[in-house]
Amino acid sequence: MAYEWKFNPRPYSDDEAKKLLVNVVSLETTDWHYNTHHKGYVTALNNIEKGLETADRATANGNYSVIGELKRRFTWNHSGALLHDVYWEVMGGDGDPNKGKDVKAAIEKDFGSFDAWKADFKAAAVSAKLSGWGLLVFDRLYSGRLLNVLVDEHQYGAIWGGVPLISCDVFEHAYYHKDGPARAKYIDNFIGNLNWGRINDRFKKYVQAK
Repeated sequence: MAYEWKFNPRPYSDDEAKKLLVNVVSLETTDWHYNTHHKGYVTALNNIEKGLETADRATANGNYSVIGELKRRFTWNHSGALLHDVYWEVMGGDGDPNKGKDVKAAIEKDFGSFDAWKADFKAAAVSAKLSGWGLLVFDRLYSGRLLNVLVDEHQYGAIWGGVPLISCDVFEHAYYHKDGPARAKYIDNFIGNLNWGRINDRFKKYVQAK
């Protein structure tokens, strides 16, 4: 029986999203991005799971095989679904980092200051390819510190054992409808809309608890 991946709810309704995220993305994008793009990754994951049930493992090779393509698209859609879960979770706040005192203290420790983190995070997100992400991750398996990383598409550049605490989608569909090519403006608005209470909850769950 194929595993069923869930399309997780946001911490606010579709109508609430239009009010909470208005400074970051257009009203239409709050709907399209979640209910079409994000949902599409979950739908694809479930279709891939069904395909893997009957795929012939004996045909696998390094050029082309059905099993190979299913495995390849599995990681792409898995990463897309997961990063979007984090993206929606961390938005919808007033951007006040003092509401996340634990994670703010860790940021100041690892980056020197909150402003230094913010500048580095923005630079990472701006530098990703036209389809990519800017991420704050906890490097659990190696250095044990917080890192800002850029990821092209959904997974190229991801760190093994890196737990995403903040994810900023910089695929063009995330911001073009509102800001056009002004990616940096969108990232500033994203940072200004962060819900540091929920980010702090992620930090305590995935970093402090470990």
